[in-house]
Amino acid sequence: MTTKCIVTVVGARPQFVKAAPVSKAFLDDGRVREILLHTGQHHDALMSAIFFEELGIPAPAHHLEISGGTHGEMTGRMLPVIERVLRDEQPDAVLVYGDTNSTLAGALAAAKLNIPIGHVEAGLRSFNRAMPEEVNRIVTDHLSALLLAPTTEAMTNLQREGLGELSVHVGDVMLDVALAAAAIAERRASFLETQQLTAGEFVLVTLHRAENTDDHARLALLVDYIREQAAGRRIVLPIHPRTARSMEQARIPLHGFDVIEPLGYLDMVQAVRAAASVFTDSGGLQKECYFHRTPCVTLREETEWVETIEAGWNRLWHTPTYRPRMTIEEYGDGHAAEAIVECLVQLIAAADVR
Repeated sequence: MTTKCIVTVVGARPQFVKAAPVSKAFLDDGRVREILLHTGQHHDALMSAIFFEELGIPAPAHHLEISGGTHGEMTGRMLPVIERVLRDEQPDAVLVYGDTNSTLAGALAAAKLNIPIGHVEAGLRSFNRAMPEEVNRIVTDHLSALLLAPTTEAMTNLQREGLGELSVHVGDVMLDVALAAAAIAERRASFLETQQLTAGEFVLVTLHRAENTDDHARLALLVDYIREQAAGRRIVLPIHPRTARSMEQARIPLHGFDVIEPLGYLDMVQAVRAAASVFTDSGGLQKECYFHRTPCVTLREETEWVETIEAGWNRLWHTPTYRPRMTIEEYGDGHAAEAIVECLVQLIAAADVR
């Protein structure tokens, strides 16, 4: 019997993190061979290769080294190369994660070749189509044969869009990662020591979304807001390359900020766990803050992770107070990866029957 295989398309930091437990679950399960395709969307070693090393992800079988350019240009350059890989590998399914250009390109290439698509983090909606990530998510969901939803809110969104029959609530794979990474970070991470920081006496900041970095007036406003909210604590900013360029172009002063290079995943886990609070425009980091029970302020006008706000661990920056804090049960029990693999095995088996 021929071994079934799946091509997993990743390209950006959050996807490397999410892929780690799922790749391990594929290996442990043994029924489907996973082939990892890295588009190269994040090409900086600190934002790419280090995650494979720290999280124990198998080295990619294909590395496309495609990055830079506009959203349309990047997606367009990825499409023919991903298509060529899929034609060569002949996978039984394609797996994509989240909301990046790599996600959209992988889904489009697979759909054109009539290969079933599984989408991890399906159904999340910010309802702001000015965000490229929102468009990527919506298009990918409507191309996919299997929608792996992390929350009940995501399931509701998919049902509303007529995709309920293709959807499964598997929980959040990031909880799987957080539980495993916290213990490893305690042993291996050196962030606090290297930066000479004390737990609870600093705030952590990440800024990278185009809606914030491309609007220089907004970026300056956010910098002032964070400085005010930090209330005299040290402000640690692992700076994204896009943000660094925008700060320089706009000549925005960063007095009071400790600007450092992007962190490896384990150092970031230690930083989140030790911070008094986190200010971020990242989607995934909002949840990581909840997993590690660190208060979060989201530097956006909306969030896909509405349950983090309802549970009182997150708030939008223009909202002055948090709601009462609660536990978020729907994120699951830390075994989303196994559920995802089981659903994909069933998807491939069903395609064989047809």
